[in-house]
Amino acid sequence: MKIARGEAPEEALLASADEADAVPVLVVNIPYGFARKFGVVLLGKDDGRFAVALRDGSDPRALLEIRRWLGQPLAVETADADAFDRLLSERYAMDGQAAAMAAGSLGLGDELDMLATDLPTADDLLDSADDAPAIRLINGIIAEAARQGVSDIHIEPYETGLVVRMRVDGVLRETLRMPAHVAPVVVSRIKVMARLDIAERRLPQDGRIGLTLGGKLLDVRVSTLPSRAGERVVLRILDKENAGITLDVLGMTADTNALLREALSEPNGIILVTGPTGSGKTTTLYAGLRLLNDGTRNILTVEDPVEYAMDGVGQTQVNAKVGLTFAAGLRAILRQDPDVVMVGEIRDRETAEIAVQASLTGHLVLSTVHTNDAVGAITRMRDMRIEPFLLASTLRAVVAQRLVRRLCPSCRRPVQASGSVSSLLGFDPGTVIYEPVGCEDCNGTGFKGRIGVFEAIRIDDTIRRLINDGGDEAIIARHAFLNAPNLGSAARKLVREGLTTPEEAVRISRREASDA
Repeated sequence: MKIARGEAPEEALLASADEADAVPVLVVNIPYGFARKFGVVLLGKDDGRFAVALRDGSDPRALLEIRRWLGQPLAVETADADAFDRLLSERYAMDGQAAAMAAGSLGLGDELDMLATDLPTADDLLDSADDAPAIRLINGIIAEAARQGVSDIHIEPYETGLVVRMRVDGVLRETLRMPAHVAPVVVSRIKVMARLDIAERRLPQDGRIGLTLGGKLLDVRVSTLPSRAGERVVLRILDKENAGITLDVLGMTADTNALLREALSEPNGIILVTGPTGSGKTTTLYAGLRLLNDGTRNILTVEDPVEYAMDGVGQTQVNAKVGLTFAAGLRAILRQDPDVVMVGEIRDRETAEIAVQASLTGHLVLSTVHTNDAVGAITRMRDMRIEPFLLASTLRAVVAQRLVRRLCPSCRRPVQASGSVSSLLGFDPGTVIYEPVGCEDCNGTGFKGRIGVFEAIRIDDTIRRLINDGGDEAIIARHAFLNAPNLGSAARKLVREGLTTPEEAVRISRREASDA
């Protein structure tokens, strides 16, 4: 049970008693493998004693080894398994040492040409003892991405080198540039991890990698695409903890939240969520399913792919190779006695018709449509040749959403809006707004995280009549947003509250402004 000094990078080990007083608490740490195996996490130092958390059921003799190592008294707290896993994740996966512990030394010389043929013996990135440079490199990239809240990792080969870019808060930034000759090694290693065909370089491939990072579950979707200089790879990181998000934390206004909850309480009908790729539509749908998932309903989904696993919900993944399309999957799950059905996306007329028929036969159907705004979803369904009277009688609510970058609360700076900004957003002259600055908390970007911007339409008798009569978008929108905010006004409200910038609001409401 001893802690060996060779188990982790030197800076990640527990310091001696004399060193511990001089080293900041964040640098003093227990090797990750020891902490996870024996269920003990170092929390900090207070009044000359180190505070540690001991997992319920763990052998308390591990504390003796920690006490011997530190040479100082301990203050011990107990934690149940779930609380301990959260502490482990926060202490290791979410600090700056995670990438270093996972990646080791990222030497990019000739040693990277040697690709390890065996997978790492450990599934947890932080606990991997494999010294293969390619493995350490990829583990380090993914660990760093998880720490920064990255949604996508782009690995792009060019004649001049291999470029790694990461998308943080919707914006791509270059984070690493390597020699061109390492591209085949890195791509092949990712293919092995995703169980793809490493010999096939002419066709696109899709796969996924299941990982944990300090107890934090990650699902990485892998997509490869042949290009002129090699194969491009995009890794989409899905944090499985997002499956537990509720409607209250999405950033909706109280009125929009109440509107969606009222629609979800309907026994049947269709609820649509619209927006571009990456706008958080699936997260909103899962939040709605979580509200409905009380054990009294049979909830079934057909998705492409299944992004988050949710207990109590039957989830089916589309597989076009064997003929399991959205329409075929939806038709099949309607024979499984469902109460609530979620369709990942309504893409064609057949799927739309089955969704309408499902709602007419007493099912609540949740789905997404790719349109620019909420009213556009009605026109999109018409374009799929859904009869207006059927659409009017089945549609219950439409929610459109976008994501804007949230200003870092630690460094944002108040300024007076310029004349051009005031006229563009309809603000009074001299209105105080906030601009990004950049600090350690936000990695110098001025932004930290994203916040949702929503508009919602509840289908009332007037809108139902307009849909039935074939009314155009402008007339429906005029009535729908008479007393409710649309995307543009919701974004402007966030600017006034200091949560985002005018540039982000203009990006959301550009089409509306051009129409005006």
